[in-house]
Amino acid sequence: MSLKHSYTLIAPFYDAVISRATQRVRADNLKQLPAEGALDILIDGIGTGLDLPHLPPNHRYTGVDLTPAMLRQAEKRRGALALDLLQCDCQALPFPDRHFDHVVAHLILAVVPQPLIALQEAARVLKPGGTLLVLDKFLRPGQKAPLRRLLTPLSRHIATRMDVVFEDLLAQTPALRLESDRPVLAGGWFRALRLVKC
Repeated sequence: MSLKHSYTLIAPFYDAVISRATQRVRADNLKQLPAEGALDILIDGIGTGLDLPHLPPNHRYTGVDLTPAMLRQAEKRRGALALDLLQCDCQALPFPDRHFDHVVAHLILAVVPQPLIALQEAARVLKPGGTLLVLDKFLRPGQKAPLRRLLTPLSRHIATRMDVVFEDLLAQTPALRLESDRPVLAGGWFRALRLVKC
C-alpha cells in the first residue's frame, strides 16, 4: 500500500488520533516563527492543517501534501490566513532554490520513504538565515530500539517510519545548522528541532 493511498484512508480519522497528543507541542514550536513582517513560509507536509490555528496571521503560507484528502481537511482550517495549498511530494518540491523565509516540517520527515531527500529539499528552498522547524519522532544515534526497528518495515507502508536517526540526516545536509533540540513527547522520542540555513 502506498503512503498516498494509506493517508487517503487515514485522513478522516487523523485528527482524532493526532490532534490532542500534539496540539501543545505544535503551538510551542510555532511560537518561534516571527510575529512581525510578511514572510513567505512553507508548511511542508501540512496534512490536515493542525498547525494552521497556531500560525501568526500576517505571513504568506504555502502548504504542501501528497494526499488530496489531507489537503481537503486543511482547507477547512485555513480561516483568514493567506494560504496556498498544493498537492506535491515533499521529496521533490516544485519551488526554486532559496524561495521561503522559513519552513515548518511537523511529522513529515519520519513519514516519507526518503527522509534525507525531504530534509535536503526543505534546505534547498529555504533562504540563507531562514529557519527550519522540525517536530517528529527520531531515534538517537546508537539507540537500539529493537521493537521500533522491527515494526518499521510494516509501519512505513501504512503511516510512518520508526527508525529515523535525525543526526544521520543532518550529517548529510551541510547547509543546515542545528540551533536547538528539545525532547517534547514520549520520553524524548518526539523532538522539536530548530535549524538554520547557512
